[in-house]
Amino acid sequence: MVLVSLDRGSDLLALLRRTGRFGLNVLAGGQSDLALRFADKGVDRFAGVAWSAESGSARLAGVAAWADCTVTGLIDGGDHVIVLGAVVHADASDAAPLTYHARTFGTHHRAEEVVR
Repeated sequence: MVLVSLDRGSDLLALLRRTGRFGLNVLAGGQSDLALRFADKGVDRFAGVAWSAESGSARLAGVAAWADCTVTGLIDGGDHVIVLGAVVHADASDAAPLTYHARTFGTHHRAEEVVR
């Protein structure tokens, strides 16, 4: 299972309510431009972006991981709706995932082992 939180007014939430499915894309370390693009409102996020409809869900090119999900629950969460999704199909690459912390994009690195 996966959990995503969507703004009540999001176009994606309206689509999920109609279709009952979604694709979850974990962006790779070099894809911060895509993160910013998909965060914008009022733009065609997919214009000029390489993607495919795999198993019925959008899969962006070059992502670190992707999952095709069916909606199993919608939970009110203030100004957002928490969407629960059952993973129907998933795939991952060797690419490090894109992370966002302290208003900065980065990527994941293995933590040093603690010597005791």
